[in-house]
Amino acid sequence: MEIIKENWTGKINEVTIGATAKEGGTRASHVTIGGQTTLPFLYKEGNIPNAPVIAMEILDIEPIDWPDSLKRPFGDSLKDPVKWAVKCAVEHKAPLLCVRLAGTHPDFGNKSAADAARLIKDILQAVKVPLIIIGSGDDEKDNAVLAKVSEVSKGEKCLIGDATEKNYKTLTASCLADGHDIIAESPIDINIAKQVNILISEMGFPLDRIAINPTIGALGYGIEYAYSIMERARTAALIGDKMLSMPFVCFIGYEAWRAKEAKSTYLEHPEWGDEFSRGPLWEAQTAVCVLQAGADILIMRHPKAVEETRKYIDTLMKH
Repeated sequence: MEIIKENWTGKINEVTIGATAKEGGTRASHVTIGGQTTLPFLYKEGNIPNAPVIAMEILDIEPIDWPDSLKRPFGDSLKDPVKWAVKCAVEHKAPLLCVRLAGTHPDFGNKSAADAARLIKDILQAVKVPLIIIGSGDDEKDNAVLAKVSEVSKGEKCLIGDATEKNYKTLTASCLADGHDIIAESPIDINIAKQVNILISEMGFPLDRIAINPTIGALGYGIEYAYSIMERARTAALIGDKMLSMPFVCFIGYEAWRAKEAKSTYLEHPEWGDEFSRGPLWEAQTAVCVLQAGADILIMRHPKAVEETRKYIDTLMKH
């Protein structure tokens, strides 16, 4: 029996993060995502030239709200973002690091743009993998902080975010001037995702330097809806919609570890089992779901979840 195959006319843009010495930066390697001409892992219908990549997330402040089951693998390095970065890059072999500048938020330390810039410079010196840099989520503060961070990391081709429909101009101008890639965020809405990409591109920003953050939910917390939005966007891109033809970046760890099923202790819910196994599994299962929806970069936290998801990606890429 003949297998019916889809014939797609579109292609997901390839986005490269990181610049080596040959490319004007100081990274030891770069990471390329995207380039697909088919839906996730359907090798008989098109090409999948680049495997999904896992980035490990670090914060600029000690994460006091993390459960012990998530803190334990990192030990005292959580008190020092540079040591934390080295641990992720060297010990856990992360090909990408995501630095979340949570401490610059006015309510969580209110660190200055200069503080953030110094930290990014220190991390760039300490590790040689490419960086993803995320602001605190406060629009006004992010405009000041990310502009400075973009300037001090000029030439390294970082992936910086998030640009939103209401707050994209300053970040877009900075990334354009300093040669970085940009993350366009939309609140689980395909129309807003497209609109943000249009707004960024109208400022002269190249489409092959944009990644979409579709703002997913965790397993058990809206993952089905997030999956459907990602699937619709990816299908539209493969049909030929250039304004949705960007790779996806998904914040797995941030979402998964907000779930009570991941962070609650055994004493709180003995029927759920040991939290030191349950939490990483919740994060890994969230990652598996969005991989099937087309995720290109998975930003994760727990080393065990990273390890299991990496094995899953390796299996899926064998064809």
